Amino acid sequence: MPEFTNPPGLNDAAVTFVTDRHLAILSTHTKTGDIHSVPVGFTLEDGVVRIITSDGTQKVRNADRGGQATVAQVDGPRWITLIGTPSVNRDPDAVAHAVDLYSRRYRQPGVNPNRVVIELVVERVMGSSGMK
Repeated sequence: MPEFTNPPGLNDAAVTFVTDRHLAILSTHTKTGDIHSVPVGFTLEDGVVRIITSDGTQKVRNADRGGQATVAQVDGPRWITLIGTPSVNRDPDAVAHAVDLYSRRYRQPGVNPNRVVIELVVERVMGSSGMK
């Protein structure tokens, strides 16, 4: 599991929850202001959420515009929402690092020459009882 410093608002139970294997929902805004929600795998390291994906997808176009985004994970009564401003990192070293983190939490992804990483610096955290 990735090692990281707890972002503000996350206790040890929340850290364990976001490093166990669960999928989440990334919600961003389209250019018309609609909410776009999509299932994703994500990692959290040093207060930065990382989501690997293909360049040009709707979630990448939305993240390129900035604004606020959320990554929400749920398992029964436990839930957590990580809130911040997304950006897209196309640097090959940053993408390789994100793939490494992803492979430790989920599985090794297939080769994707169009891969980028959406990064979201956690600014706020909401969660169920016991997560903060």
